[in-house]
Amino acid sequence: MKKAGLVELASRTETIGSRDGSKGAVPPVDRDAELLDAYSQAVVNVVEEVGPTVVAIGVRDGGSEGAGSGVIFAPDGFILTNNHVVEKAREISVSVTDGQRFAANLIGTDPDTDLAVVRVSGSGLPSAAFGDSDQLRAGQLVIAIGNPLGFQNTVSTGVVSALGRSLRSPQGRLIEHVIQTDVSLNPGNSGGPLVDSRGRVVGINTAMIFNAQGLSFAVPINTARYVVGELVTKGKVSRSYIGVMAQVRPINRRLQRILKLRSPSVVEVMEVETKEAAWAAGIRAKDAIYSADGEGVSTMDDLHRILSRFAPGSPCEIGILRNGETRKITVVTSAR
Repeated sequence: MKKAGLVELASRTETIGSRDGSKGAVPPVDRDAELLDAYSQAVVNVVEEVGPTVVAIGVRDGGSEGAGSGVIFAPDGFILTNNHVVEKAREISVSVTDGQRFAANLIGTDPDTDLAVVRVSGSGLPSAAFGDSDQLRAGQLVIAIGNPLGFQNTVSTGVVSALGRSLRSPQGRLIEHVIQTDVSLNPGNSGGPLVDSRGRVVGINTAMIFNAQGLSFAVPINTARYVVGELVTKGKVSRSYIGVMAQVRPINRRLQRILKLRSPSVVEVMEVETKEAAWAAGIRAKDAIYSADGEGVSTMDDLHRILSRFAPGSPCEIGILRNGETRKITVVTSAR
């Protein structure tokens, strides 16, 4: 049986005819070479499809100049980029891959997610399709296209390193569900698309960590979808707001258990804006917010995250501590 097994194994070796008519063994197929070729072809296909939709953005603010990237997401000239690329610009120009240069108008910005929309005049422009960032998996191939250090339409590849990261915007608000990758990014890549192997935009590249290798971040496209809709229709993103200034205050472990908080802290109200939602509902300075919409609140980030679920004008139940007693107050949120 052993001999037959060896013969059977040997018979699997393929042969080809040599020039002199004899037969010689062919080495086994190089699986690594096949995979590399498939990887290369996937990247090439994405670049050919998405590359023409990626633009270089130039900005001028008085005597200073800046640059970044963007991606055309509608044939009539709407472009998605980072807020920090265009926020201080007095003049915005857009260069496309065929060398054409256009003046652009700022449609709207959202500093809280570091996203912005600009527009150039035109129709029938190449545009990229949005994917579904919720379907991403760690280890998945992703491709960044942008203009690092002024080198237009530069391609970098890598994988999704982790999902569900948090990143603080320049304004201090927490951006959640951020995509971490090991794609190589440099100044000028900001605002460019992060694309999956099917050529769908799954994120907008927004940050890299200087002096660190393989740490880059992108705002998920599912976050951008909502922001884009608000900016295109309203020019800004309306978020629920209750009008308090607050700080984190520690509480004892016993009270933490009673209030079912995940950490021993609450949000102490330092100041309430008059005529705003919290004031109208009866919340006052020195009240401590411990819950919102039935969920524990230990930090201002918790409160922002919960309020983001509500459209402005919606009622939200806020739990507060006042003089050692708990109370529930319904606050009708306002828009900011």
